[in-house]
Amino acid sequence: MTRTRIAGGLLAVAMLTAATACTASEQSVHAKAPTAAVTSKHPTETVKPLHQQALPNVKGKTFTSVVVDFPPKARAVPHRHGKAFVYAYVLEGTVRSKLAGKPVSTYRQGENWVERPGAHHVLTENTSRTERAKLLVVYVSNTGDKLKVDDPRS
Repeated sequence: MTRTRIAGGLLAVAMLTAATACTASEQSVHAKAPTAAVTSKHPTETVKPLHQQALPNVKGKTFTSVVVDFPPKARAVPHRHGKAFVYAYVLEGTVRSKLAGKPVSTYRQGENWVERPGAHHVLTENTSRTERAKLLVVYVSNTGDKLKVDDPRS
């Protein structure tokens, strides 16, 4: 598990370095990521776009980074990230996460995980009743794809 986290961290740093090492003629644009709707039981996360740029050496792919802020007791609606490869790094706090078919995992500040394209994220929540949790989330997606699609509500 530690090797996976280290490899994921190195991959994200390499992707970030490659994506931001652009020529003067290239311009970054602000990422456009939706914020979740508020539910009656739990507050939800907010998303702050950081950077979005077409990958110059991978035609049809875009690098996007965002900070996801979870207030105390916040929970995200179950969702998918389409065909995007996702890397998440805990900037502060503690986050509980579950992908369909996998056990629940708890991640603390400095820990990280990856999600394969098409993964169903059935649980993402801040475990604290008093402290915020924040994630740096990096997507490598098909250019133009939505980065988060919430499950339909029943």
